[in-house]
Amino acid sequence: MRILFVHQNFPGQFKHLAPALAARGHQVAALTAEKNAQASTIQTYRYPMPDPAPDPRATRLATTYTAMTDRAHRVGRAAVQLRDKLGFVPDVIFGHSGWGETLFLREVWPEARLLIYAEFYYATRGLDVGFDPEFSPVDAFGGFSVTARQAHLALAMVQADAALSPTEWQADTFPACFRDKITITHDGIDTTALAPDPAAHFTLPNGRSLRAGEEVLTYVARNLEPYRGTHIFLRALPEVLAARPNAQVVIIGGDGVSYGAAPPQGCWREVFLRELAGRIDLNRVHFLGRVPYADYKCLIQIGRAHAYLTAPFVLSWSLLEAMAMGANVIASRTGPVEEVITHGVNGRLVDFFDIEGWSEALIRALAGSDADAPLRRAARASIVENYDLHRICLPRLLGFVEGGA
Repeated sequence: MRILFVHQNFPGQFKHLAPALAARGHQVAALTAEKNAQASTIQTYRYPMPDPAPDPRATRLATTYTAMTDRAHRVGRAAVQLRDKLGFVPDVIFGHSGWGETLFLREVWPEARLLIYAEFYYATRGLDVGFDPEFSPVDAFGGFSVTARQAHLALAMVQADAALSPTEWQADTFPACFRDKITITHDGIDTTALAPDPAAHFTLPNGRSLRAGEEVLTYVARNLEPYRGTHIFLRALPEVLAARPNAQVVIIGGDGVSYGAAPPQGCWREVFLRELAGRIDLNRVHFLGRVPYADYKCLIQIGRAHAYLTAPFVLSWSLLEAMAMGANVIASRTGPVEEVITHGVNGRLVDFFDIEGWSEALIRALAGSDADAPLRRAARASIVENYDLHRICLPRLLGFVEGGA
């Protein structure tokens, strides 16, 4: 078959799937944004970025829809060039619905089977919006803009022949009328490459060497921001550092914004550190920014405890990867996390906003106990049994694309 992937940051969620389809003899190509710098072995074409973001004063509640259809228009024009100049007519199109890229592809290739990656569907209540009133206050009219923001996601689902969600919880964010279209299969975790390593060691920028088994607490997010509970984690640290004078805290993540709003000035890390000035020993709290994947992996393998927090939103790959590496995970008791962690079985859960509870749980984990080893083993076993890339997820993903599942 001819298979076209469409993703503004390709390969994204298709990192393993696209090469696997090519290896099976399919003609695989990708269409992505012109500024995407991600490397891939797949033949990749690029569409020009849309004009600057629409003016909310002109578009009002349709601002998001305008931005998404502007992008869809650029994607559609690029698709016409692929068809008319290169003769490329896909049998299957698989695109991420989040940025509107698939909206006009039916008009270009009406006979193609259209699949979408259904990652998340916004809601006015019960999910991320309004979850943390400190950063997402809800007023009498706040739901209007959220409802309007659903438009491109709903249209993509209407057009799709089938959709894929990585978790049950994420699939269930979609309206019931779409649920029958959704197959649930995670992108997959390479549990062979991601495994415990008792010999892991890492040298911090200040020259200090860390080794597996030492009193190291890790925290990871693509960007350090409220959606991933950075503020809660940092606010718990003064008690942790006081109780565990030998502990080292390693924080991985950038200073941008992946989700939610940016602070009025600077970045969220700076905002929270100003709040906690004088209460955190920055000689023991190491902000590494974004690091190479090998360094991230090594640090997770070293850690005696790993903290993961998220609002009710998309589940991070990093949680499942940490579990695959046998991390002692302390995580937020929120919907997406509860799908993969059972408290006291393969990790420990703490209420998202319970700063005192976070301090106590992290202190206990850093102190170490005989109960930690079974939790670590169970964490890895749950990923191997349910999310293994080669044994479970990739075969299902291939069947979804090839077999009309």
